[in-house]
Amino acid sequence: MSEEVQARVFERFFRADPSRSTSTGHAGLGLSIVRGIIELHGGAVAVQSAPGCGARLSFELPIRAETRAAA
Repeated sequence: MSEEVQARVFERFFRADPSRSTSTGHAGLGLSIVRGIIELHGGAVAVQSAPGCGARLSFELPIRAETRAAA
């Protein structure tokens, strides 16, 4: 994945390969939705890639200690 694609991969409706047909039903929303949900939970998403080597997508979520009311 090129650096340009990595910079845009989480944008709504972005497709790395513009030749892909819309007849398959893919709208280019998946990673944008993932980013939105992760960020709503205070986390972050990232992509790492090198051309010809595939891509690694990762996310981080904050850990909060569970609190319970005293019984």
